[in-house]
Amino acid sequence: VVNRTKVIRARLLGRMSGGTAGVEVFLLRELDRNVWECLVRPGRRLPVGSRVEFDGGATCEFIARTEFGGRVARFDIEGELLDMLDRVGHVPLPPYIKREDESGLDGERYQTVYAETPGSVAAPTAGLHFTTGMLKELRAKGVRITTVVLHVGLGTFQPVKVLNIEEHRMHREAYSVPQETADVINAAKKEGRKVITVGTTTVRALETAADDDGEVRPGSGESDIFIYPGYKFRVAEALLTNFHLPRSTLLMMVSALTGREFLLEAYREGVKKEYRFYSYGDCMLIL
Repeated sequence: VVNRTKVIRARLLGRMSGGTAGVEVFLLRELDRNVWECLVRPGRRLPVGSRVEFDGGATCEFIARTEFGGRVARFDIEGELLDMLDRVGHVPLPPYIKREDESGLDGERYQTVYAETPGSVAAPTAGLHFTTGMLKELRAKGVRITTVVLHVGLGTFQPVKVLNIEEHRMHREAYSVPQETADVINAAKKEGRKVITVGTTTVRALETAADDDGEVRPGSGESDIFIYPGYKFRVAEALLTNFHLPRSTLLMMVSALTGREFLLEAYREGVKKEYRFYSYGDCMLIL
């Protein structure tokens, strides 16, 4: 099961209305038509009521603050916001890449080969390891490939800062599980075939959509599920995932699937062999 979300050019560079001071607006989550939750810089100079101008004549106004320190922005544009992003937006490269995005190359490299539905501000990176040729080979071997959508937002990367992890609150991310996908997964489970999830975002979508008996229900909505050791998985039996950073919710989710000590042993091997971490890094298949 793969996540077919597509990364949008979520990073906008503008200027304060009536001035020349530079402003960055980083889109996180669509709340309504042309209304988005976002992060802004410099935040202290952009209170509610501030306006920002962008190339091409588009503007936005900050109409509220968010509980995670961001803003809610309402855009005044002609046409669709995604069309505007394609024209003037920047690919939101991970912060450890110390260069500006290259619009043509990064627009392709920071996507999975099956990316289809726009809405993410980061790639579901476990899927970056697949090529179209590899997917064709898997299908030829009898592997059934089906899809979900979970638009990657702040929740996936927000670090855990509390001592008691049960107090950590996840940021909401939009998801969708089609009827066909639910049917394929439910049939596979009944027939005793293994359900392999590609990436933690796919796990989040499926575990949100599943009932207590492990049956996947089709539908869409927002997920704020937080999976950590002690969680009883309803759907995910195997996982292809990257090497994650300490104190991340991603590492905690994988620990819940493998057991903490077993996972740390794998990480010690990864560090010893100099595997690559981060978005463009190596991955592991957990069976």
